[in-house]
Amino acid sequence: MKHLIVLGDGMADWPVESLGGKTLLQYADTPHFDALARMGRNGRLKTVPEGFHPGSEVANSSILGYDQHLVFEGRGPLEAASIGVELEEGDLALRCNFVCLEGDILKNHSCGRLETAEGDVLIRFLQEKLGSERVHFYTGVQYRHLLVVKGGDKHLKCTPPHDIPGKPFRDYLLKEEIPEAKETADLLLDLVCRSQELLKDHPLNLQRIANGQDPANSIWPWGGGYRPQMTPLTKTYPSIHRGAVITAVDLIRGIGHYAGLRVIEVQGATGLYDTNYEGKALAALEALKTDDFVYLHVEASDEAGHEGDVQLKLKTITDLDHRILAPIMETLSQWSEPVAIALLPDHPTPCALRTHTAEPIPFCIYYPGIIPDSVQTFDEVASQDGAYGLLEGNEFIQTFMN
Repeated sequence: MKHLIVLGDGMADWPVESLGGKTLLQYADTPHFDALARMGRNGRLKTVPEGFHPGSEVANSSILGYDQHLVFEGRGPLEAASIGVELEEGDLALRCNFVCLEGDILKNHSCGRLETAEGDVLIRFLQEKLGSERVHFYTGVQYRHLLVVKGGDKHLKCTPPHDIPGKPFRDYLLKEEIPEAKETADLLLDLVCRSQELLKDHPLNLQRIANGQDPANSIWPWGGGYRPQMTPLTKTYPSIHRGAVITAVDLIRGIGHYAGLRVIEVQGATGLYDTNYEGKALAALEALKTDDFVYLHVEASDEAGHEGDVQLKLKTITDLDHRILAPIMETLSQWSEPVAIALLPDHPTPCALRTHTAEPIPFCIYYPGIIPDSVQTFDEVASQDGAYGLLEGNEFIQTFMN
């Protein structure tokens, strides 16, 4: 039996007053989500262990069964792997956002919508002005880039910028957690301050302002760590001889790389609401012809949650149902080889909060011959009556694979 995980990043949410007290998964038009729930078995999954920040890097690698106490190294090393930067011993890799500051406030974590080509121009500029034998900036995707510091200390307190939109940014600047990390913290803070001076008058930002767009007027390093020690899934699960990950997000590519999965690029996959849903569905179906395990990740709902846009998030959920799950279910129903499907988000991204939370998320597992439970819809409330109950750690992936 082959295995497909369909993950809608940040789909889970809180009850919304304007939706009659329903969550977005309860309110959205999701006939295929609900059909999968009716045909399969349901439950809830704690994807964020106690003591860990509810980031996508934690939640997604937990879903794949990795013990965060053993493998967690932050987002930076995952971003590095996704763009082909091989870290050497002692290399500290940090996620390097371009953010938009407005006075003392962090206006947003993504400069509105920064295109990759624009980010590349700015990253190359910063490498020219701030780079050295010890410090190197690498181009990533859109507003998400990479900063590597040789000999850096990872013991830093770094607030993810998507956690603090509309808040005074100076209250959340990185700082050392132990005295030995002060030199690294001072170096990074100096880079942040110098980037603000350099970026404010850059022609690209002046043009963005003239066009009514948010400027990318500061870097924000966070999520630092060293190369993680992750065992490939092919060595953990004998049924996986070959696997693939489909995503538009660097950190998920990085998780896939360390998990031993090949990365499939889909033209037009943006990580936003306008992503190529149909292309991702087709890529997953094609991969299942040759691979035993496919991890299909869709970022759009998470980004809508960060924007606090309920209607946009509803659209992303409906699009995932209609434009990805519908064609996948229709096609697989005609295959002779059985395929197990799991549907779930990685964490909630409530529109009211505009950042991630750590509550358990709903999940559904279906495969031909499974005995359904009583759950009729796929959402946060209905899943509480699911046959699987509440799982955590590697219990989900072991249940799914077995």
